[in-house]
Amino acid sequence: MRINWNGVYPAVTTKFTANDTLDLPAFGANLDAQVQAGVNGIIIGGSLGEASTLALEEKEILVKYAADRAGVPVLLNIAEGTTKEAIRQAGLAAKWGAKGLMLLPPMRYRSDHRETVTFFKAVAQATSLPILVYNNPVDYKIEITPEMFDELLELPNIEAVKESTRDITNVTRLINRFGDRLKILTGVDPIATEALIMGAHGWVAGLVCAFPAETVAIYRLVKAGRIEEALEIHRWFLPLLELDIHPKLVQYIKLAEAEAGLGTEYVRAPRLTLVGEERERVLAVIRKGLANRPVLPEYLSLAV
Repeated sequence: MRINWNGVYPAVTTKFTANDTLDLPAFGANLDAQVQAGVNGIIIGGSLGEASTLALEEKEILVKYAADRAGVPVLLNIAEGTTKEAIRQAGLAAKWGAKGLMLLPPMRYRSDHRETVTFFKAVAQATSLPILVYNNPVDYKIEITPEMFDELLELPNIEAVKESTRDITNVTRLINRFGDRLKILTGVDPIATEALIMGAHGWVAGLVCAFPAETVAIYRLVKAGRIEEALEIHRWFLPLLELDIHPKLVQYIKLAEAEAGLGTEYVRAPRLTLVGEERERVLAVIRKGLANRPVLPEYLSLAV
């Protein structure tokens, strides 16, 4: 299965039991819902997947399980503090059955231009897997600039960017500079529809974990040129999509999964499940969305 970077790629949550172990039945049920809705790949261990709390053996279990079950390409996110460990996990991901990597800049150190480029190149040179570079300077404080991509794209397996700068003009800027050499996947749910309309090739999505059909429908309608229909769904979806840009996006999206029947609220400490006024406020947004869920057009047969 070759990744072409078009379509919807859920950054899936990691399902835990009340005893803080992996909940593979819940994880599998959510995977099934994603694939049935028409997603194009699965990303394991992203920010939404609570990457920083996962042991290496848990990543192995999740990648192997998803690769055996999903029927679409599985990517492992790598977010490590050392180049050595990032390279090691890239090699393991290939052995486990991953078909690609999502790669963050170095964690816990704010690398400069030269260090950032050297880090990405070192990992890319150590693997044959295609790489999606995650550019999120808002949360991770390192911006991967067009000038950095001039150097990174010398390596053929650096193929795509998860564009999470929250600057919608970056989609056009990158297309103008790199054409089809760099595939662009929007990574910020509230502005994803706009990014797709502006030419982004794909969507690394968060609320898709709870609303897979609506997410894929927006993508496919936009790419089929049925913009007004996509916008109608987007306008309903926006209050839910905004849950993706909060520091507690994991808790918020897991609560949405639970309400939609696609997961549980359990998170791994130091995260705690929501309580009190905050929980009720987020629940109100989720339940209003569920109560007014739109009837979707038939979208899976659209030519995109």
